[in-house]
Amino acid sequence: MALLIRGGQVLRGDPPALERADVLVDGDRIAAVGPRLSRPPAADDLDAGGFLVVPGLVNAHTHAHNNLLRGLAGRWTLEDLLNHAPALNANRTAEDNYVSAAIGAIEMLKTGCTSAYDLFMAIPAPTVEDAEAIARAYGDVGMRAVLAPAVADILFYEAVPGLMDLLPKELRRTVESIRPAPTAELLRRSAETIRRLHGAGSGRIRIALAPTIPTQCTDEFLEGCARLAREHGVGVHTHLSESKIQVITAQRRWGKTAVARLEELGLLGPGFVGAHGVWLTEDDMRRLADAGSAIAHNPASNLRLGSGIAAVREMLDLGVTVGIGSDGSTCSDNQNLFEAMRVAGLVGNVRFPHDTARWLSAVEVWRMATVGSARALGLGADLGAIEPGRKADLVLLRADSTFLRPLNDVMGSLVYAETGAAVDTVLVDGRVVVRSGRVLTVDEDRLRARAQEAADRLRAKNTEGWALAAQLAPYLSTACRAVAAMPYTVNRYAAPVG
Repeated sequence: MALLIRGGQVLRGDPPALERADVLVDGDRIAAVGPRLSRPPAADDLDAGGFLVVPGLVNAHTHAHNNLLRGLAGRWTLEDLLNHAPALNANRTAEDNYVSAAIGAIEMLKTGCTSAYDLFMAIPAPTVEDAEAIARAYGDVGMRAVLAPAVADILFYEAVPGLMDLLPKELRRTVESIRPAPTAELLRRSAETIRRLHGAGSGRIRIALAPTIPTQCTDEFLEGCARLAREHGVGVHTHLSESKIQVITAQRRWGKTAVARLEELGLLGPGFVGAHGVWLTEDDMRRLADAGSAIAHNPASNLRLGSGIAAVREMLDLGVTVGIGSDGSTCSDNQNLFEAMRVAGLVGNVRFPHDTARWLSAVEVWRMATVGSARALGLGADLGAIEPGRKADLVLLRADSTFLRPLNDVMGSLVYAETGAAVDTVLVDGRVVVRSGRVLTVDEDRLRARAQEAADRLRAKNTEGWALAAQLAPYLSTACRAVAAMPYTVNRYAAPVG
């Protein structure tokens, strides 16, 4: 099936610039780009006059399960969020997971994102059936996704230094009665998920491994993930040095950073993605760059959870591939990569007072949300640019949008001004999945109604989880404050510590 997209202003090149051109799509790939292309016989025609044609944005890090939870996070740190995991995620059915993933995919498509790296979670751990439901959701909506069931074999509370010693005897017994899934079972499920689903959805769905946080994983489990990644040729994605609590825990456990330990265990490489990387040292960054690994920068959730300001300028200067993620809707409130780009372009400026040459440029931010994130997904040769041979994942933005007029500098406008409101038409694999701002593949209104029903039911059902989180909160806060005050080789807070 061929499609000629005629007369749009196409964003191409490096640095990207607009040119009046046609785009010929043949099947799932771009066949040609240029002025006044001939329309092949039987090809469909799409008039792009009055539109900017840009590559689909790529979300380097999100969580499908979070889409039922929007608005529930209070003044929470990352550790507070993890404390509430049972309250937020318990008692879900596979269909709850389907609905949560589907409404997130709809939101991403409608704001110009065509691909995502999704680390979905469940209590006590995702099943193969959960993975199938989420893969089906992305397939039905029409997005491209790398799905990585996020799992751990060490209880979160045991990975916070000093916390268990603070708990009263009865509360400690309650916590100790909560056990993670066994290591061997987690590895078995991961392997089965890869076998069943890798390459589903006509190749749009791929599977990866997600040992969710290194300090919540035994070395046996991390080594098992490295082995499975090699055996099946899949990627590995983890939450890497996201908070100071995590880096202090790693130092105490291994006598070195998580990056150094993961390198020893054989996990670093071109298929490795570390989410956040807020508390990376320069040595960590060099190791990641040398291995060809990537960082998924999540600026909104790093601020929302008070984790710190990631040293993205240093990462880029050292040659680390950096993509941009929305993170989950619990901790960054939406799945809008235009907002994520804007925050990414602003937050690091305060790290370099009056040294504007060190600030991220709009072009660098755009590259992170396109080619950088595409590389993080393992799709660097297919996504992130409008060129012959690339996948036909394209977004048409209304050129007369409130946010794009006047259009003085296209990069500045796309990164800092556009909100996603100008998205009119979206193609994935050459198929139109959004037209006039409406998703064509599923019933949006019905899915939102199902999402509200599920969210209401789960809040009512998980009262015990909320009560336990409230009991643990003061002890967790005390432990985390003590750890946060400890010395470390870098400081990513916006204030002195100690």
